[in-house]
Amino acid sequence: MYKKTGLVVLLLTGFFVASLSSFYAAPGHSVQTHYSRREHKIQEKVFNQVVSFRDFVKDSLLPAISKSPADTLRIRKAFLKSRLLFKEFEWAAEYFNGELTERLNGPPVQEIENADLLSPSMARAIDPMGLQVIEPLVYPRYNAANKERLGSEVGYLLTNTEYLIAYFSDHLLADWRILDAAKLEIFRIITLGITGFDNGLSLNSMEESARSLKSLRETLSYYTGKRKEAALLSNLDTAIAYLQDHPDFASFNRALFITRFANKISTGIALLQQNLPGQKIKYNRLLRQEAKTLFDADAFNVNAFTPGPEFHITEAKVELGKKLFYDVSLSGTGTRSCASCHRPELAFTDGLVKNTDIHDPSKLLKRNVPTLLNAALQSNYFYDMRALTLEDQTRDVISNKVEMAGSMERVIKYVAANKPYRALFAKAFPAKAGNDIQPDEVTNALASYVRSLTKLNSRFDAYMRGNEEALTKQELRGFNLFTGKAKCATCHFIPLFNGVTPPKYVASETEVLGVPRSPTDSTIDPDSGYYDVIGVESYKYAFKIPTIRNSQSTAPYMHNGAYQTLEQVMEFYNNAGAVGLGIPLPNQTLPAEKLQLTEKEKEDIIAFIKSLENQRPPTIK
Repeated sequence: MYKKTGLVVLLLTGFFVASLSSFYAAPGHSVQTHYSRREHKIQEKVFNQVVSFRDFVKDSLLPAISKSPADTLRIRKAFLKSRLLFKEFEWAAEYFNGELTERLNGPPVQEIENADLLSPSMARAIDPMGLQVIEPLVYPRYNAANKERLGSEVGYLLTNTEYLIAYFSDHLLADWRILDAAKLEIFRIITLGITGFDNGLSLNSMEESARSLKSLRETLSYYTGKRKEAALLSNLDTAIAYLQDHPDFASFNRALFITRFANKISTGIALLQQNLPGQKIKYNRLLRQEAKTLFDADAFNVNAFTPGPEFHITEAKVELGKKLFYDVSLSGTGTRSCASCHRPELAFTDGLVKNTDIHDPSKLLKRNVPTLLNAALQSNYFYDMRALTLEDQTRDVISNKVEMAGSMERVIKYVAANKPYRALFAKAFPAKAGNDIQPDEVTNALASYVRSLTKLNSRFDAYMRGNEEALTKQELRGFNLFTGKAKCATCHFIPLFNGVTPPKYVASETEVLGVPRSPTDSTIDPDSGYYDVIGVESYKYAFKIPTIRNSQSTAPYMHNGAYQTLEQVMEFYNNAGAVGLGIPLPNQTLPAEKLQLTEKEKEDIIAFIKSLENQRPPTIK
């Protein structure tokens, strides 16, 4: 379970819309005037699949829940069949109309609208609806008292499906977008499908993933013809067979499935994309469109969450930013630099529960210092998500009265009077008008240095890129537990292991866990987190989901540094967060059921987490 924030929609759409305008005459209608018979056939197939889903929900699921007395087995059977029918067109619906599709299978938590305006008075909570909302009304047990609500939810499902039918009735699907959507569906299966993300109670993940692949196979068969490309269909067949032969959620070997099947399929689709003639729109996505797998060394774009193209990283900006990062003169007291709290030898954290007030060492700051490694691969910054970009985050820290107690005016005056700095600024920003150094140049240089700290070179990455010796048997067991029974990957998404939701990797998520003040004090930490930014009650005590890469080097853990060891963190999750501590927290988003992990299983998961450490390059003598 996770929280939808919607905080980065405006940040990304500016570049996206600008790109679209070059190719589209109107929303949903391509400038392309002649669609092939293939494109028409695929559109017709998707349309018919949505209609079939609507008809089954209306003719089978709705009557099942209306029957008295209730037949629980019949209700569940109809519900599971409805989900399978949805999975047949999920690849197209999620890609071409994601906002509407979320009403069919969105997360069972309130979504926040207008959160990107960073004004609590403007934020609005939208109640969830769809198959994930229906699931807890049917599993783990059906309660006849929920019959009326269940009927209402199915009614909403039918209404929104009608809207989707109308959409696909007159929106033609271009070849390049079909293939882009197909590849993203493979990534969706890897990250969400086989992890139980959207069916956490029924856990019918393998059958649903197989159904998705079957539908994709039908679509992709229109594009294969040459002997080399036909291998894609063979890989799809073997993947489908593996899912069908191994339906058990707990024992499913996800590491094997990804490396032996899924990576080959996404690579095959990428090959089709490369060979497809004609114009294609370039999206500004965190996950690069040309990525063959999620684990390619260059799969993710560090510039995706910059304020605009002029803020993109360059070597000159990084050089300048690094010098600024280690300069104590950026603080108001001349005693603290960025590196004072983000130390390279500690994965750019400080090893403390909380650092201290710059003016009074006896006072602690509000929160634990997070790592800066891979910070570019997420949207929204600080544990409470209040900063939209790294530039905003940098500006906030410099001016914060207790963190650095500086000001941009003072920093500008300082660097402008420094000849080496002036030369570095001129080199980093050669196209600027005039000779004055601007605040945006300072923050962009610092942000560029942080973006340069992107490292996806752990032993886990090596394994996923084909080195079968990179992980031990224990670490592989841990990965399969992490992505399976323990359900860690339903919040810490593969392969970034942070809260940016795949497969488009656009919005960062928050979670309400119920973290205590300390391991010995089972009362909730009073920090309200994201609630203080948006003012929506269901987000009280919600905090951004951080990456768990390099966790071995970033203790202590949680927003308040409550836990010193990974073993303590695992025990907290194993006991269902606040529930296990006896803390009443009705808006907890962590599932309330204990994970029932054995000591051996917890050790295996921790061993896997440790495999996510960056690999240092060998020393050159």
